[in-house]
Amino acid sequence: MNHPVSEATRRYLNRYALILRELTAGMEGAELTDSISHNFIVQMIPHHRAAVEMARNVLKYIQSPALRPIAKGIISEQTRSIAALEAALPDCSQLQNTSDERARYQARNDAIMAEMFQQMQNAPKTNRIAEDFLLEMIPHHEGAIEMAENALQYPICDRLKPLLESIVSDQRQGVQQMRALLALGQTHDRI
Repeated sequence: MNHPVSEATRRYLNRYALILRELTAGMEGAELTDSISHNFIVQMIPHHRAAVEMARNVLKYIQSPALRPIAKGIISEQTRSIAALEAALPDCSQLQNTSDERARYQARNDAIMAEMFQQMQNAPKTNRIAEDFLLEMIPHHEGAIEMAENALQYPICDRLKPLLESIVSDQRQGVQQMRALLALGQTHDRI
C-alpha cells in the first residue's frame, strides 16, 4: 500500500536530488591530467562533499539514536578525508602515469561512477527518511570503496596510499553498519 509522501520526505528527497546532481557534475566535470593520483583526488573530493551534504540533510529530519551517530560520523570522517586529499593534491599530482595505465584506470573508474550514480538515482523511495538515506548512502560508499581499490592497482603517490586504504576500511565498516540497521527492519526513524 502506497502512502502519500509527507512534506518532510518531499523536502528531504528534493535536497537529495540536488546533492546527487552536484555530485555527478563535480565528479564528471573534474579536470583530469596524466596523473592517476591527481585524477582520483579531484573526483573523490566532490564524492566526499556529497556524503557530507547527504548526512547533513538527513540530520534535519531524523531523531534516530542509531542513525544520528552514523550520519555525524560521516560528516566528521569525510571532512577530515577531504582536508587530507586537498593537502596531498599538489605533491601527488606530480606523479605521472603511462597512457595505458590512465586509460585502464579511467575506464574502470567511469564504469564505477556510472553504476554508483544509477544506483543512487534509483534507490527506493520508502517515505521513511531514515531508510531512504541508508538506501542512498550504501551505493555511495560502495562506489568509494571500488574507486579506491581501482586506484590502488596502479602506481600512485605514496602519500595517497594510506588515504585510499582508509577509505576502503572506513567505508566498508560504514556499509556493514548501514546494512545491519536495514536488516533490523525498523527504519521508520526508530533505527
